[in-house]
Amino acid sequence: MMTTTTLADGRILNPATGMDAVTLRVGDLELMSSYYAKALALEPIEERSHGREVHRVLGRNGVPFVRLVATPGLPGVDPSKPGLYHTAFLFDTPGALAATLYRAAQDPRSQYVGAGDHLVSEAFYFTDPEGNGIELYIDRPRDQWEWVNGQVKMATLYLDPNEFLKNHLTQEIYDAAPKTVGKVGHVHLQVGDIATARDFYVEGLGFEATLDYGGQALFASAGGYHHHVAMNTWNSAGSGPRAASLGLGNVAVTVPGREDLDALVARLKDKKISYTDIGTSVVTVDPWNTQVSLSLPGITTDELLTL
Repeated sequence: MMTTTTLADGRILNPATGMDAVTLRVGDLELMSSYYAKALALEPIEERSHGREVHRVLGRNGVPFVRLVATPGLPGVDPSKPGLYHTAFLFDTPGALAATLYRAAQDPRSQYVGAGDHLVSEAFYFTDPEGNGIELYIDRPRDQWEWVNGQVKMATLYLDPNEFLKNHLTQEIYDAAPKTVGKVGHVHLQVGDIATARDFYVEGLGFEATLDYGGQALFASAGGYHHHVAMNTWNSAGSGPRAASLGLGNVAVTVPGREDLDALVARLKDKKISYTDIGTSVVTVDPWNTQVSLSLPGITTDELLTL
């Protein structure tokens, strides 16, 4: 099992920390809304206007998955720059994952990237119409995860999507998919270097490192999860801060209480990392211009994007 630091020292995030809807800046709001609605069976939850921007939230059963912010005119997603590698949507049953996998694969606007058995999870990968990565996955039970010297054992083994569909998908499961449970399980980022990413996401924000993948990728979490955030340099090694563009707008993290935000503020001050504290949220920016917000449950990221 993973060895964790005690909460009393304030160096790590509360074990009940989780991820919230990822914000994407999009060029074509209707195209992207239609894609996420049809390919992932998401439904509109909320829509607001902020000046010339329209913010639209989509999810399932009231659980936000993605917030789309219409910002036409920005440069498109550059896969060689820091930002989003993929947003990972976690499903609670193999059937719910299979139904969403089939739906995404049938949408001609999807680009299927591949699949992998990661030992802790089974995952399938797509790219949306504006170049944002998507992971659809299900966790294996925690008692099947293997920890060695404080690091979780992960790999990328062959996973046949057709065999997965054959084993887990029926017409009844497919029809029920939009009513099933899901959420953002983790967010995987592209960064310029791993040491700097560790300093910000682990030492600053308080995630605990769970796997250092050869100095090319770092996985980190709260509460012994395999990872809530990951950072890699596979396409973006050596990159500096990202200029304004379409793609990732905000990585949203949810913490249980104000005391967790107070501990976060203390860590950020100690690391001399700039932040804005608005009471219900603390907002900061990573070294590659990715905005990260840590908020109390139920707080929208709409206001945070303009800080």
